[in-house]
Amino acid sequence: MKEKRVVIKVGTNVMTNKDNRIVGPILNELARQIATLYEDGYSPVLVSSGSAIAGMEVLGECKAKDDATRRQIYSSVGQPRMMRHYYSLFHDYGMRCAQILATKRDFTPGKHRENMINCYEGLLAEGIVPIANEDDAVSLTMSMFSDNDELASLVAELIEADALVILTDTDGLYTGHPDDEDSEKLSKVHPDQAVEQYVQASSKGEGEGRGGMKSKLKIAKQTAKKNIPTYIANGKRKNVIVDILNGHDLGTKFYA
Repeated sequence: MKEKRVVIKVGTNVMTNKDNRIVGPILNELARQIATLYEDGYSPVLVSSGSAIAGMEVLGECKAKDDATRRQIYSSVGQPRMMRHYYSLFHDYGMRCAQILATKRDFTPGKHRENMINCYEGLLAEGIVPIANEDDAVSLTMSMFSDNDELASLVAELIEADALVILTDTDGLYTGHPDDEDSEKLSKVHPDQAVEQYVQASSKGEGEGRGGMKSKLKIAKQTAKKNIPTYIANGKRKNVIVDILNGHDLGTKFYA
């Protein structure tokens, strides 16, 4: 029987507090759930943001004036720090993990894409959790992923995943602002449903990630059209990934 594959994307806003500091217990809960899924027969892939924030925590102010150069510096410093966190956490749960940094070029049909498939298939066959992120140090601005939501969707398609779970800091897609009393959470959305009017504009500071709910909605619809059920859910809720994959009505499900 083919193992079930799930891609889990965790954004910067999930793993940080209001002061933009990375919160260790949230990463630990993420690793715990992935270990649980592995024991339940899943082959999990993690797409993780956080390298820029992790770099900013170490460096503070950066002398570089150019935005792209600052992003490269923060991400280059922060990426090994993120992997150190994950390596330690997964080790505690008896799991092994590996880092895969990619640019958009790597998903172009041809040798680059074939190479990516070989890498993921090899790691999954060994029971190793691939941890993917954009290779910010070398990505060219004109060919960057729009955000890690797009990367997660491409990885899900690449490995023929059975589900994509996009973790954010809200419980899903609402008919208005999540804090408004008259807003209702949408449990299920079909790609043909016009729900874009419900999305609120958001502003993010440097290092806080590029994706907002508008991006998540677009990516979730695109991924669902590829027959990969996609969920937008609250990554700060305990056991949320395991509960969703066990059929609990959490988050917003996008289905074809």
